[in-house]
This record gives sequence, C-alpha cells and structure tokens, in this order.
Amino acid sequence: MSTDTADAAWRRRALVPVLVYLIAVMAVISSLGSPLIPTIAAADHVPLSEAQWSLTITLLVGAVATPTMGRLGDGPLRRPLILLALSIVLVGSVLAALPFGFGPLVTGRALQGVGLGLSPLTIATAQDSLPAERSRSTIALLSITTVAGVGLGYPSTGLITEGFGYHAGFWFGALFSGVALVSAAFVVPRTRHLASRPFDVVGAVLIGAVLAGLLLVLSEGESWGWTSPALLGLFVASLACLAVWIVYELRIGQPLVDLRKLRNRVVLTADAIGLVAGIGMYLLLSLVTRLAQSPTGADHGFGVSVVVTGLILLPFSAGSLLASRAIPLVADRLSWRLTLPLSCVVILGSMLLFSLSRSGLWELFLVMGVAGLGVGCVFALVPGLIVSSVAAREVGSAMGFNQVLRYVGFSTGSALSATVLESHTMAGHVLPDPSGYGAAAILGSVICAIAAVVAVVLPGRRRSEPGVPATAEGTPAALQAQRQDPESPTPAKADQVCG
Repeated sequence: MSTDTADAAWRRRALVPVLVYLIAVMAVISSLGSPLIPTIAAADHVPLSEAQWSLTITLLVGAVATPTMGRLGDGPLRRPLILLALSIVLVGSVLAALPFGFGPLVTGRALQGVGLGLSPLTIATAQDSLPAERSRSTIALLSITTVAGVGLGYPSTGLITEGFGYHAGFWFGALFSGVALVSAAFVVPRTRHLASRPFDVVGAVLIGAVLAGLLLVLSEGESWGWTSPALLGLFVASLACLAVWIVYELRIGQPLVDLRKLRNRVVLTADAIGLVAGIGMYLLLSLVTRLAQSPTGADHGFGVSVVVTGLILLPFSAGSLLASRAIPLVADRLSWRLTLPLSCVVILGSMLLFSLSRSGLWELFLVMGVAGLGVGCVFALVPGLIVSSVAAREVGSAMGFNQVLRYVGFSTGSALSATVLESHTMAGHVLPDPSGYGAAAILGSVICAIAAVVAVVLPGRRRSEPGVPATAEGTPAALQAQRQDPESPTPAKADQVCG
C-alpha cells in the first residue's frame, strides 16, 4: 500500500470521530455560560441580568451565523469555513479566558457563538463523505451530540471553576477548540468538486435581524418587563422583518433558506418537532437546575453546588446517547411515523414525572434520564428525515434552518421557565413558591402533548409506493442515488408525503 493510499485510509477512519469531537466541543463551549452566570456576576461586579449576556450573546451569534454557514457550506467553501469558524472560536475562548473584565468576556463569548453554526456543516460532510448506511448512524450521532454535550459540559465546568476560578473554564474551552482546529485541518475533506452558487446577502441580513430581535425578546423579557414598550416594539419590528424575509425568500431563485421545501410535509414535521422539542428540553433543564441549586430552606430546593447540578444532567446525556444507538434498531422495525410521536410521549412522561415527584434528589436524576431518552430519540430521527427529503446540495442549508429553530426553541423554553417561576414569586421574595415548578411542568407537558399530536397529524396520510421499503431515515439505496444525482431529492419513500 502506497503512502498516499494509507494516508487516505487513515483520514477516512478518523473522519467520524473528528466530526463528533467538533460537535462535542461546541456543545461544551456553549454550555460554559449558563452555570457560570452567578460566578461571573460576583467576580466582575455586574448584576445577574448583565451577566446573563455571557450566555445570551453566544446564542444570538450562533442563531444568526447558522443559516449563513449552512448555505455557504453547501458548496466548495465547506472545509475553509469549518477551519475559519474553529479559528474564531479559539480566539474567542482565549479572549474570554483572559482577565480583562466583563466587556472582553462578552466579546469572546460572541466569537464562540460562531461555532454553533458548525452542526449543519458536519452533517453535510458526513452525508457527502461516508457510505450511505454509515452516514445514517453518523448523522443521528452528530445530532445527539449537540444535546448530550450540554450535560457533559455542566459538571466539567463546575469542577474546573471550583478548583481554579471561572476563567479556567474558558482556558479549558480554548484547549479543546485548539485540538478541534488541528484535527479538522488534517481530516475534514475538501469539497472543491461542489458547485458554488450565488449567496443571498439580503436574506442573510433579514433573517439575522429577525433572529436577533426575537432572541433578545425571549432572553431579556424578564429583565425589561414583558409589557415594556421597548420589548413590544422590538417584537413587532422582528415580526415585520420576518414577514418581509418570507416574501423575499419565496420570490428569488437562490434563497438562503428554500422555504418551498416546507411544502414537503416530512421536512415541515421535522422542523416543527425540532422547535417544540427544543422548547420542552430547555424548559425542563432550566427548572431542574434552578430547583437543584435553590437553598434548602425554601421548602423545595436542594442547595447543591454547580458540580452536583452538572452531575444531575449526566443521565440526560447518557439517555440521549443510548437513544441514538437504539434508534437505528427501532427504525428498522417501526416507521418514523410511530417512533417520532412515541418519543414526544417519553418527553411528556419526564415532564409529568417532574410535576408529581421532586421531593428527593434521586428523582431529579430519574427525570433527566427519562428526558434524555425522549429528546435523544427525537433529535436522532429529525436529521435523517431532512437529509432523505432534500437534494444533496441543500442538506447544509436545510439542517442550518432546523438548527436555528432549535436555538429559538431553547431560548423560548428558558424564557418560559423564568416567566412562570417569576409569576409564582410573591412580592418581596427572591424564591418562587414551590407550586411554580409544578405549574411550569404542566405547561411543559402541554407543549410535549402538542408535539406528539403534530407528529401524528402533520405528515398527512401515508401513501404506499411498491418496491420502496420504509425506514426512519431513508434507504441506503435512496441515499446513494441522491449522492449520484445531487440535484434531485431522495427518491420517494413509502412513508414520505410531499405537501
């Protein structure tokens, strides 16, 4: 075997571990903000509402960058874009780690947010570079890693912060993002063979304004006041930009996000469930972490440290990873039309369990484990549904749009938990009444029930097509045919309906 052949074989073997590592690093870095907010506020002498920007700015930049990176990643610039994004994340990590004060910290966190746009690029890379059967399981694993990494990041961050201070957590992120950059430079394949297309600058600016406005409304509603003129004005302006963006995207030939794909009910279902599941996921995560850290004298808190709170989330990560391994086996026996609503029901079960049983710390571990199984199943199924329903050259942008909807769902879930708990906090009190957690859990249960109904109703009536076996993520033959003809979507499946 020649040296070039051996080198190519090594790169192929290393591709999947490197792609998973990239997503894991981004998930961990994105989680650095949340558990450190109280510590940052105390160390930099800023109010908690200002310290919240160490998380908000990362989500804002990530949401704005993701659709643009997803579209650019559908062409020959994918590899350079991955390396550029990792370089920006590395610079942001170092800037956040240096003791220069709160302003540079927020700037560094903004630069780190660019890394959140890597998810659609890694999925497109897996779909283009791997054999059809292996790409299915890899895409599911990449999607799950974006979720499971959050649970892994919390305890790691807590341990480092308690031992070495909060700046050490960002040095931790800089180290791992540096390794990710070097690994990607050696392993990620080039995509020079892909055709380049005009970039929709106007669409990118409009959707950036929409997402920035809506995420600001969700993130700052509690501190600004949900009925304040500034917040309501920003909300109306964001909706107006959204309407203009939709009309514009439907009229041009090469849109940033091809909204016509939503006429495909499979894609529409995947996007809708991704949004709603994101709301439920972060609603429950926010409730559990806040309950765990509430003082024991509050009649409902456990007063645990950031480290222990992070450990409570480990069953969530474990459940998500277990679900990603189980879904391929389940999908071979059950249609996604049955598996997807059942997954939503599992998340619903975790919400109901939290609403009824939260008197012991072990119950929180159990709740998060059940939630991990449900969320893991949903986010293992969704990417495959999208990949098997759009043209190969549209995978990056389609997954980018789905990822944006997740970020909006995450922010909405977090805002809902804060709003409900605030409404159950008596005047002059800092902590909410214990009934607030139950009310928020009931709201989450309603959201999950809606998701289950949507997963049943939205796909429409099943059309049988002889000779095409139904799977959750498309057949290997179908995906292989898609690679051979990137202009065409995957051949119709027995359980796929186009609206």
